[in-house]
Order: sequence, then structure tokens, then C-alpha cells
Amino acid sequence: MASLTEWKVPLAYQPHPGDYTFDIDQVLSSVVALHSIIPHDAFTAETLGTERAGHGVVIDDGLVLTIGYLITEAESVWLHLADGRVVEGHALGFDPVTGFGLVQALGRLDLEPLPIGSSTAAQVGDRVVVGGAGGRSRSVASQIIAKQEFAGYWEYLLDEAIFTYPAHPNWGGTGLISNSGELIGIGSLQLERERERRAEHVNMIVPIDLLNPVLEDLRKFGRVNKPARPWLGMYSTEIDDKVVVIGIAGNGPAARAELKTGDVILAVKGETISSQAEFYRKLWSLGAAGVDVPLTVHHEGVTFDVVLASTDRAKLLKAPRLH
Repeated sequence: MASLTEWKVPLAYQPHPGDYTFDIDQVLSSVVALHSIIPHDAFTAETLGTERAGHGVVIDDGLVLTIGYLITEAESVWLHLADGRVVEGHALGFDPVTGFGLVQALGRLDLEPLPIGSSTAAQVGDRVVVGGAGGRSRSVASQIIAKQEFAGYWEYLLDEAIFTYPAHPNWGGTGLISNSGELIGIGSLQLERERERRAEHVNMIVPIDLLNPVLEDLRKFGRVNKPARPWLGMYSTEIDDKVVVIGIAGNGPAARAELKTGDVILAVKGETISSQAEFYRKLWSLGAAGVDVPLTVHHEGVTFDVVLASTDRAKLLKAPRLH
């Protein structure tokens, strides 16, 4: 893991205390650095790596909210605090639907939890801070530039994600802080958009209002206590109103059905699709994980029907090591 002192946000993009009605330094002290170690034989090791680093936000006594991919299948998690202390954590839970992950500190953090606000109340144009571990020098004074649907290539869909600009360069698990000093989201991705013929980077943030319905289940069970969505193990993108396969997860239903990169998904159970969001909604409407998923697929001039036996992705993941 890179040392926390090795990088800084350029001064022009850092938040300045006089610009806020709340104590920006106090609020940012609730953001910690997170470092996790994943076994080499873990399902996500090949795609996400065996060492992952990012941020987390203290939301309760010893409870740290982060983005789930940082701690999925983690055998050890370490929380790095601003005063130099390192506290071991336990990967408590992960929700693939929202993307949130929870870590329980196994030692005292002695940090004030960051108050949780309302992402629904946040509006496009609002000034916000994308807060990283290490205070103002590792945080970005940003702005909400959009609130809109987001479909991810890994069978992931948010009805309304938050997008911010300028982007935080080390975004994973950052805290999105409202203009009243409350947590309104957790950083997930950096994306590129074109504006005025120039490429610029933005952050995609998971809205905090998605947390409350799943929080208690994550604390008690490590996952949401209801039937999982059907998962196909298929990475896709949207090209010219077509859903195109760009990758296949090993050992997943799509691999077993011998689907290939470059396949175009035309329909789910006979219903035509033209977007990733449409694809996911039709897939998930068929039932819980384990349901058969009939697809119509086009491959190199040939159109064919195939039935995939969906599964619960969690069955392929290693359980967090208990302490």
C-alpha cells in the first residue's frame, strides 16, 4: 500500500475552511484509510487484486462504511488513522445491490462518527466535499453535476447515482460530504465524460439513502437477509443500443453456457432489450438466484436461444475470516 504521505490533491482543488459553515477539519477526521488483504485463490483476486486500498467513513462507534469491492473476500483489514495508529478491522458485510461494505474496528478508533444526511435532498449544483483519509490535503472541493441512473458492467444498477466534478483521484470509499457537513454518499468509481470536446473525469457516488434499508442486516448477517438476485457472471457494455458481452467470469453461469466475448444479448425470455438497465431489470424480474434465464444471443451472424442456470454470486466468494 502506498504511504499516505506520497500523494496530495492539488491545492486549488482542496476544500478551504472559510468556504464552509461547518468545521471541515473535524468532519474529515471521521474518514480513515483502509487496506485489505485478499487470498490469492479468492474469486475476486484476479479482477480486483489481492491488496486493495481506499477509504472508509466512521458512522457509528467502531463501525466504518466503505465501498464493498475493497473488502470483498478480505482475510484481513487494517484501518489507518490520521494520528499514525493502525487498527485491525473485520469485514463485517457487503451488499452487492447497493455496493456498500461495512468494517468493524477491532480496537478503539476514538473518532466521532460522521452524521448521516439525505442524498435525496442533495441537488445538482450543490457544493460538496469528496473526503479522503488524511484531511483537506487528500480531499476534493467538488460539485454535484448529475443525479441519474447508472448501470455497471458487472450486473449492477443504481436507479439514481450521484456524479461529482472535479473527481477525487483516489476515490474508493471516499465520503461525499454535503454543504451542511453530513455524509450523503460513498465514492465508488471514476468515469470519463466528454464535455465541450474535452475528456474530464467525474466520480460516481453511491447515495447514502440506500444504506438505511440494509444496514441492520449487514451488521447482523453480513448480507441482506432476503433471496439474492440471479447472477450470470457476465460483464457487458452498451454499444449503439445493443448489450455486448465484454467478459465472462470464470465458473459462472455464462461460462458454463459457453457464452463468449463479443456476443450480443438480444432478448431475455423473449423480450427484446436495448440497454444494460433494461437487461438487468428483466433478468432480476425472473425471480431469485437459481432461476433459469432464457436469453436470445447473436454471435458472428448467428442468432440462437440459450438457457442459463443463474446462481447467487455470494456462493463463489470466500467468507470473511472471523476473529
